[in-house]
Amino acid sequence: MPRQIANVNVLTEVRLALEIEVAALQGLINRLTEAVESAIELLCKCKGKVVVTGIGKSGYIGRKIAATLASTGTPAFFLHPGEAIHGDLGMLGKEDIVLALSNSGSTEEIVRLLNPLRHMGIPVIAMTGNSQSELAKRAEVHLDVSVEREACPLNLAPTASTTAALAMGDAIAVTLLRLRDFREEDFAVFHPGGNLGKKLVTTAADLMDSGVKLPLVHDSLPVELVISEILAKRYGITSVVDETGRLTGAFSLGDLLRLHIQDRSLEFMRQPVRDYMTSRPKSVSLDALAAQALHVMESHNIRAIFVTDEEQRPIGIIGIYEVLKAIDY
Repeated sequence: MPRQIANVNVLTEVRLALEIEVAALQGLINRLTEAVESAIELLCKCKGKVVVTGIGKSGYIGRKIAATLASTGTPAFFLHPGEAIHGDLGMLGKEDIVLALSNSGSTEEIVRLLNPLRHMGIPVIAMTGNSQSELAKRAEVHLDVSVEREACPLNLAPTASTTAALAMGDAIAVTLLRLRDFREEDFAVFHPGGNLGKKLVTTAADLMDSGVKLPLVHDSLPVELVISEILAKRYGITSVVDETGRLTGAFSLGDLLRLHIQDRSLEFMRQPVRDYMTSRPKSVSLDALAAQALHVMESHNIRAIFVTDEEQRPIGIIGIYEVLKAIDY
């Protein structure tokens, strides 16, 4: 049964708060207008930085939006409006854009920035909950992030309104990401640390065994000699190359076991491995991300993958456990 604490049904209250916040987001979706397109067009054409500003709870949301923009290909930083009106406006350039957050649209510190920003020729995109406010009316573009009510039962603490502003900021950031064709490799540049950085920066070249550690045989070699190469290395598999050195197949201990079950005479042991190898084995390029190599291995249920050069010659091999360890999967 739902717990009662001080005559409050806990799950009921939590569910109600979440439903109010969900309704706030649905309201945003229903009110999407050309203003959003105008804002994104301005941001996409911005040759400088996006300067996000806000105070109080809007300031916290602004910091998150600025961080999300910056990490997804849109140069941005947060500027506290109180610091801005006391000299830090000098950090802005003519090619910058200001994204100002204020639920009321009448926050004094932000309104006081409007005249200097206009004098500097810097456009303002306002994100408010009041389309009739001074900030909304004087901004080049106004984004309506109003909510019917806060999740707070007193309708006072910013809850649903901050969720709506944050969601709009995230939506703008990911739309800009798509417009800029921002890729995983670009994301990696801005996230070199932690597990995320490892997944996005570590490449096949960082993890592969090469040289004498690479199991490799010619496709004309008899199966009985191929086994020696497999056992001498630690992967349970070997690459198979043709006369040009290109990767044409792979042969594993699993293949050997299946052959032995099918042919107890062991006649196959004296035949060339090309007759029994798995053709066109999976491989990745030298600069492939470790996460991509892992995806290929998991998708095809294999425990190792070859690394090839531009001519499809095997130059290395990676085991799945090395990848898992490297990226702390």
